[in-house]
Amino acid sequence: MKAIEFDKEISRNLLSDEVTKEQLIADVMVVVADAEALLMASANQGGEKLAEVRARAGESLNAVKAKIAATQTQIVAKTKTVSDMTDAYVHSNPWSAIGASAGIGLIIGLLIGRR
Repeated sequence: MKAIEFDKEISRNLLSDEVTKEQLIADVMVVVADAEALLMASANQGGEKLAEVRARAGESLNAVKAKIAATQTQIVAKTKTVSDMTDAYVHSNPWSAIGASAGIGLIIGLLIGRR
């Protein structure tokens, strides 16, 4: 029983981390796109100093893109882990899963019926 509770806690933590990371990735991708557009817009302007800054910014953007890709890979792996854990639990305890689903359905039905 303790293993099941531990698995549920891990699942909750993984899913909450996933939502936060997905939002962060989306926000960072917007910033990266804006920064790339800014770099392209300033490409026509000359100057040695500006070219140096543009090169550093390009390197930083590439590094951020690589980190985002790694984070997305982690999110997919964690989601797969949670899915596998849920699948294993349902297969090992089918009647518990059916009972929990029926209970949730009953509660939702009661709440909808009260309106």
